Amino acid sequence: MADNHGQIWWTELNTWDPDKAKDYYGAVMGWTFEETPTAGTDNARPYYIAKKGDQPVAGIFNLVSPDFNGVPDHWFTYFSVTDLDATLTNTVEKGGKVHRQPFEIPNVGRMAVVADSNGGVAAYIQTAD
Repeated sequence: MADNHGQIWWTELNTWDPDKAKDYYGAVMGWTFEETPTAGTDNARPYYIAKKGDQPVAGIFNLVSPDFNGVPDHWFTYFSVTDLDATLTNTVEKGGKVHRQPFEIPNVGRMAVVADSNGGVAAYIQTAD
């Protein structure tokens, strides 16, 4: 397995209006969209893979009530880590904070939501492969 520690693994737009977002980014960025089920959920809420040509570039996640009440639309970045537990320990030692403890997404990996020492929020993911 390649050492991808610290590389951006994925980015996605979390939005209350995926159709509006797809219209916007389709026109502005030239993206097309492929609908797929949301990973790790048992509901029928779709997830959209944004593509430039045949290359995936980002995702669009549909925020829904009541799970995300009060959460504004925002871009969210996922960083690849080789050892999630060690990285979380290092995060806290260096002044960061763990907002959501590690959790599994089936067939994807194990992730946690963190803030860096300046308060910037992102996720760390140790992939299942």
